[in-house]
Amino acid sequence: MDRMSSLDAGFYFIEDENVPMHVGSVLVFDGPAPSYGDVIRLFVSRLDQVPRYRQRVKALPFHVGRPVWVDDDHFQILYHVRHTAVPSPGGEDQLRNLAGRIFAQKLDNNKPLWEAWLVEGLEGGRWAIISKVHHCMIDGVAGTDMLQLLLDFKQESTLPEPKNWKPAPTPSTLDLVVDGVRDAVLTPVQHLSALPALARNLRSFSEILDFGKSVLSSLPGTARRLITRAATSLNGPNGPHRRWVWARANLAEIKQVRKVTGGTVNDVILAAITRGFRDLLEKRGELTDDMVVRTMVPVSMRASDQHGELNNRVSAVLVNLPVGESDARARLTEIRSQMDDLKSSRQAAGADVLTNLSNFAAPTLMALGSRTAMRFPQNIMQTITTNVPGPRVPLFMLGRPMVEMFPYVPTASTVRITVGIFSYMDKFTFGINADFDGVPDVQILADGIRAGFDELVAIAAATEEA
Repeated sequence: MDRMSSLDAGFYFIEDENVPMHVGSVLVFDGPAPSYGDVIRLFVSRLDQVPRYRQRVKALPFHVGRPVWVDDDHFQILYHVRHTAVPSPGGEDQLRNLAGRIFAQKLDNNKPLWEAWLVEGLEGGRWAIISKVHHCMIDGVAGTDMLQLLLDFKQESTLPEPKNWKPAPTPSTLDLVVDGVRDAVLTPVQHLSALPALARNLRSFSEILDFGKSVLSSLPGTARRLITRAATSLNGPNGPHRRWVWARANLAEIKQVRKVTGGTVNDVILAAITRGFRDLLEKRGELTDDMVVRTMVPVSMRASDQHGELNNRVSAVLVNLPVGESDARARLTEIRSQMDDLKSSRQAAGADVLTNLSNFAAPTLMALGSRTAMRFPQNIMQTITTNVPGPRVPLFMLGRPMVEMFPYVPTASTVRITVGIFSYMDKFTFGINADFDGVPDVQILADGIRAGFDELVAIAAATEEA
């Protein structure tokens, strides 16, 4: 029986009308746009490679077991792949507004949890695909793997003939309940008998001690980060609507900054995002010199041989974005120091162990716990920034080249702003998602991110000339 993992089930349980828990993307292509029928045929030809696309979630009564995936015996591709157009002039504002409305709508839990929209009418003869997939089904890195099943690495492609598909019978509710009770009892025992993946990879007792020491030694720094004054004015409840905007950068300018300042691509990206939040708070009159914006940075724990699996393999760390610091180079240095400390302390791996402890919780308690945790007002973190590396080679759909892709990351609980980052070829795109009523000035953040890159490039250029 195909049962959700504890982490996937957590994403499923925390959803409500104001917090739809799907990830998404907008893919922009050079024209001419394909016909709706051709797009339908493309999806149908690839469905055999992504069986989850024809499965729906079946939750058990009283959550006596984790939800299971069952074949949808009423599956209709025309429901999931839809056709629309943007109003003239078909510019970026029109596309972003359309995507924001589509992303704000909750997926139907009675059907397979995904949608794709063919969007025509973009200026310059371009067209787009807007995609939505529930987070319980897939994480960012797995999403990239699945996306590449629908896209081609060469312009010429042939569509395989679709195979006949017959849904498997849905287990009876009684069978599911019995199996769910068995799972609730046996899973904790199985996890007690098999050490977590991290511990299995530690080859000796001394390595286990070293790991424990590295995590414990990082606790004072972690505590300092958590008690630093954060911009809690950014926290608040989410309504049912979203504002979704984007920004851009390119790899060449990030490399130019790294050449002078050191650090990683992710360090430079976080520094530019810091400038965006600094501008937002400054325009609101809320910025102080000692203020930070605390972000959760998801970290993929997926091994190289786990690409293609449709589930979540993700951990996370908390990073303070030093928005109160006026000097751009100092902001980057502070972020680099934090990231180096987090890597040396192996906190991402430690967080993965803690995440896996949810496997010990009875599903009913996990359902209540997930919902409570995400609805309980918290001011620890103000945003989520997630960076998903994409392909460095051009991709095509039905012979048309993809020119850009913009990511969508859901908001949750009292986190009203999220920043998704995606790399494609030598470009980086930022999809900034915000609560419609709580963050009417989200464009300031997007413009500030772009200004952050310009600022760092100018510093790098001046340093090289000196």
